[in-house]
Amino acid sequence: MMKDLNTPIWQLTVAELVELLDSGKKDSKDQLSVIKEEKKEYVYGISGLAKILGCSKNHAGRLKSSGLLDGAILQNGRKIIIDKEKALELFNKKNA
Repeated sequence: MMKDLNTPIWQLTVAELVELLDSGKKDSKDQLSVIKEEKKEYVYGISGLAKILGCSKNHAGRLKSSGLLDGAILQNGRKIIIDKEKALELFNKKNA
């Protein structure tokens, strides 16, 4: 039912235009779901780590220093960035 992709819009029937618009919606929904899956959440600093683990800042600092969460932590100087999901995963492995 689709015509050539070089067909001007004014030459399409209503049904062809609706079909074209619906096919674009399906593609964009698929792309949005992939983007949402790839989105990661980060927390910053020892206080952010303490908040996601539900512990004190002192205990969060000790956990970071122990190396338990090294796979989830990026640090450059004083700036600390923590992958929330990975930190919880590593923490649960230790407690299992």
